[in-house]
Amino acid sequence: MAPDPWLSMYDSAFHTAQEIAEKIQECNRYQRNGESTAKLNVTIRSLLQNLREKTDNLRDLLFRSASTRQITQLEGDRRQNLLDDLLTRHRQLQASFKNEGTEPDVIRSSLMAGRVRQGVSNPWLVEEPEETRGLGFHDIQQQQWRVMEEQDAGLDALSSILSRQKQMGQEIGNELEEQNEIIDDVANLLENTDDKLRNQTRRVKMVDKKSTSCGMMVMIVLLLIAIVVVAVWPTK
Repeated sequence: MAPDPWLSMYDSAFHTAQEIAEKIQECNRYQRNGESTAKLNVTIRSLLQNLREKTDNLRDLLFRSASTRQITQLEGDRRQNLLDDLLTRHRQLQASFKNEGTEPDVIRSSLMAGRVRQGVSNPWLVEEPEETRGLGFHDIQQQQWRVMEEQDAGLDALSSILSRQKQMGQEIGNELEEQNEIIDDVANLLENTDDKLRNQTRRVKMVDKKSTSCGMMVMIVLLLIAIVVVAVWPTK
């Protein structure tokens, strides 16, 4: 049967923490003897960073395993306790490396005392917000699921709003296209009306001109008739 990836990763992180404690102890011995600790300091910093990455990976893997129900709640709580204990030791090692806390001998002895401690409190509770303070792993997991459900609901509402706005935009676009078509039709109608008006104006001018010419001809004919009548009319 293949080993559990989480437990294998935890063993690796645990050994890294032991190695850091030994390196810090060695560094302190060098300092007491007046020897250079530059090389050891670089190694310890690298190991501390490596331990941080491993604990982060352990946290992510534990969350995925619990959320997909690959492990039981009891096993999830047990692994959370192991992780919390490892995080506490990581903080102690950092403090010791910076000469701010527990001596490395004490840390190393605590590392060697045993790995599994039931009922270990979360060392990060002082940094937790009020809404998660004092909650167990399963309760925090349920709370995270509720938060994600609320976020999904918010995203659905936002998607619905955006969809309605898109529909409104399309309707406005269609309305503008219809209005543009109406404006084009009116422009064409006005252009045709203007052409017809110009044609009618020309015709009226032609008729008026012809009417004037006809009137003159009538007057001339009447005048000629009058002259002829006078000429041939017998005098008394």
